[in-house]
Amino acid sequence: MTIGYKWHFGAAVAAAIVSSILFLLIPRLLGDGVDTALLAFQEEGVVRSEIQRDLIGIALLIIFVSTLRGTFGFLQMYLGETLGQRVASRMRMVYFEKLQSLSFSFHDGVHTGQLMSRGLSDVEGVRAFVQSGMVQVFRVIIMIVAAAILMSFLDWQLALVSLSFVPFLVLRSAMMRLRLRILWKKIQDALGDLSTTMEENLSGVRVVRAFSAQRYEEEKFDVGAREVIELRMDAAKIQASGGTAMSFAFLVAWGIVLWFGGEKVIRDELTVGELAQFFAYLAILQFPVRMIPMLVNSVARAAGAGGRLYEVLDIDPAIADGPDSKPLNITDSVVRFEDVSFSYHGVSALEHISFEARPDHTIGIVGAPGSGKSSIAHLLPRFYDADSGHVTIDGVDLKDATTRSVRAAVGLIQQDPFLFDGTIKDNIRYGDMEASDEKVIEAARIAQVHDFIDQLPEKYDSSIGERGTGLSGGQRQRVAIARTILTGPPVLIFDDSTSSVDAGTDARIRIELARVSEGRTTIIIAHRLSSLMHAQEILVLDAGRIVERGTHDELLALNGRYSELWALQQKQATEIEE
Repeated sequence: MTIGYKWHFGAAVAAAIVSSILFLLIPRLLGDGVDTALLAFQEEGVVRSEIQRDLIGIALLIIFVSTLRGTFGFLQMYLGETLGQRVASRMRMVYFEKLQSLSFSFHDGVHTGQLMSRGLSDVEGVRAFVQSGMVQVFRVIIMIVAAAILMSFLDWQLALVSLSFVPFLVLRSAMMRLRLRILWKKIQDALGDLSTTMEENLSGVRVVRAFSAQRYEEEKFDVGAREVIELRMDAAKIQASGGTAMSFAFLVAWGIVLWFGGEKVIRDELTVGELAQFFAYLAILQFPVRMIPMLVNSVARAAGAGGRLYEVLDIDPAIADGPDSKPLNITDSVVRFEDVSFSYHGVSALEHISFEARPDHTIGIVGAPGSGKSSIAHLLPRFYDADSGHVTIDGVDLKDATTRSVRAAVGLIQQDPFLFDGTIKDNIRYGDMEASDEKVIEAARIAQVHDFIDQLPEKYDSSIGERGTGLSGGQRQRVAIARTILTGPPVLIFDDSTSSVDAGTDARIRIELARVSEGRTTIIIAHRLSSLMHAQEILVLDAGRIVERGTHDELLALNGRYSELWALQQKQATEIEE
């Protein structure tokens, strides 16, 4: 992800390198200052004023170097922060785009909360690593290596002894990284489950309140929250133990330097200023040494988070355009199902389905729940691909056409439509953002929802709330019908789209739709059989198979399944009237 920001990343690393080098100059200047000050006591005839002048010069140089170091340190922090934000923003966009391309079969098997957790929490883990971890790694390595080299120039024996704890820290850090990576993966999975619990609770808040299940939901959420806390505490223990060990090793190094270094000063093998440099270098090394556990934790978290993200990013969409796919060119709007069979995750939904729909031949589909009606509706806009057989429009197999052109040609109005939080106008205009207000109103008139909207205080600018909760079921269906009508697709599928409206409104909608559907291919899936009486052919499904087909009158004459459904609905209508 940082490839697109290589110059930005390079500038941040360069600033970190310069800042580290300048930081490592300070011990040398301090050591020179100590030795210069000691000259006043160790040698006779030294002019005090010259020593003071030299000390002032060294002090000013230290201030200058510290100022430069602070400037480059600021640049490194600023560039690291902006790089992390840009990489995170890009990763979120790539992840979101990937979710848009994945097929319905993927979404069928993954909880929304897990996907949200990956897009938010996991991306944040990667961002934190890019911001502070990835650049800091270079800074830590440079400071440790450069300090070791400079200490070796002073006294290689003392440097070797005082830095002997570094291999121990590296080994321990590697072990910590392995443990923390596994642990952070578990933490992110647990957070995803927690997000799923919350998302389901908020989506089903009416059901929760209706059954007074608040206590049950709280206990379920508490179980997930406790799991996250326990896993985070385990991670904190590992990180804290690493920090404690490193602090202990660092203090041992101080003792070693004091012991061996003091002996060398006594034997005149090392000056007091050089010994002071050793202590200053060790003090400076305290920062990178203490950074190691945090870097290990950051790397482990980023590795776990990145792995979860790439589990999604590496998925090949089940529904994708092939290299030879071409835009669908609609001429006659003839839809054909040719011996189509289809299954959901191994469970058969359709078996050997064949029919033809065209502008002058409306197809009606009826059947019991689970008979395969909606599967037909989902295959035509290519939400799924058939296991066998062919679904074609104007003779072109949908698998050979671009997905965008197929869905532009097919308008699907579902039984339980999804509306977005916003205004009624925005929801109707969703399929055509450039549509004029006149077109929006005309689509609403056809869907028999204009009169209702016109009575609202803000009319078409009225907000409908999340998922359209401000509207009744029938009103939501009519807004969804208006949304599809506005796009003017050549093929229309009504998947029980008027089930929540009364019979009178349904009849008025059908009259208007018959007018605007002229020249368009129409497939109507309905529970209310009276909605299909005008269809040129009605298919009766049972267990994924077509068991009867014909016109309304022909099916009644068969005295089969359709006839039984018709008689039952007529009886129910009579009882309601009485």
